[in-house]
Amino acid sequence: MNLDSLGIEVFLAIIKTQNLSKAAELLHLSQAAVSYRLKVLECEVGATLIQRNKGIQIIELTPLGKNFALLAERWSILQRELEDLKANGPQINLTIGAADSLNIYVLPPLYRELLRASSSLRLQVITQHTMESYKSMERKEIDAAFVKMERAIPNILVKPFYIDEMVVVRPNVPENIYPEPISPSTLDSLHEIYFNWGPSFQIWHEQWWDTTNRSRSQVDAAALIFALMQDARQWAIVPQSIANTFTATEQIAIQHLTTPPPPRIGYMLTQKHPDPFKSAYIEKLNQLVTMLYSAKISL
Repeated sequence: MNLDSLGIEVFLAIIKTQNLSKAAELLHLSQAAVSYRLKVLECEVGATLIQRNKGIQIIELTPLGKNFALLAERWSILQRELEDLKANGPQINLTIGAADSLNIYVLPPLYRELLRASSSLRLQVITQHTMESYKSMERKEIDAAFVKMERAIPNILVKPFYIDEMVVVRPNVPENIYPEPISPSTLDSLHEIYFNWGPSFQIWHEQWWDTTNRSRSQVDAAALIFALMQDARQWAIVPQSIANTFTATEQIAIQHLTTPPPPRIGYMLTQKHPDPFKSAYIEKLNQLVTMLYSAKISL
């Protein structure tokens, strides 16, 4: 069966707009042309795809039309990929999973350099929790990952790539002039914006502050710390990489601690036996990680 490509495009436009005349506007065709292309497509398929109801503007798919819509979407994706292949030549898809805070505050320079290094690379970045990344690596759904915890998994290489010192951040106002470094004992936990950075951080935290006298503010996204930090008495403990991003505005000040929490370590995961077609790109990824972040490793 040789399906009419414009007919499929028309069919998808009708589904998107729910209206033949709006589909015609979207495709810059006359409504008569849209109706004709749809009729040709239905003849090729051998069935009615869209129910025509007089006086009703919104279209309704027939049962076969609903099934065909899934095939048409897949055809549209393949068509776009074929056009890309013709225009740009063969490309390699590289999928990387990473924790949210690493994706936002640490890894963008790596992604930029990776794309700059190869015009034939298609990079897909997925934000995942650490355990999700490990599972995705085990199922070979992703090619590499950047996580916040080390685990021993068969056929997965795990190496530290980044170390982040933990620091105090607070509003940059005159009343927040304290000795540098500052002792945790001088910080009032009631005014902390608390983020749990992991088991070792939590153990350290409980050594200094009573868990029953917990902060009024607890968040699970780093950006919320700075969105909530309005009172001069507020403070939070964050990795240096995150703190640096927000101190650029000069509204936030950084202080080091006399007894800091254990640093946050980022780990890079790669397949022990990568896809042969992607091995050169994985090697390039490793080289760039070493170039950009090796100074941060001092284990």
